[in-house]
Amino acid sequence: MKETNAPQLEFPLIFPLKVIGLNEDDFEGFVVGIVRKHFPDLLDENIISRLSNGDKYLSVSVEFWAESRDKIDALCAELATHSRVKILL
Repeated sequence: MKETNAPQLEFPLIFPLKVIGLNEDDFEGFVVGIVRKHFPDLLDENIISRLSNGDKYLSVSVEFWAESRDKIDALCAELATHSRVKILL
């Protein structure tokens, strides 16, 4: 069943994504590795990591050039399967 409330996006576009997980040494690399598997042209300058207050969580924000909703959905589906990912925005 298709989501009828999903926003209608016009492709191609620059897509922002934020992934939040526990602040572990390799969390940023883990996230970037998965994003680059789906979007190999991700530039280092489009990756921003920030610690939460108390340094318990790390958010990794990326922006990438997306040519279709299917590719974004595939990336989000893969990220969502990992227990390390606590929030996906």
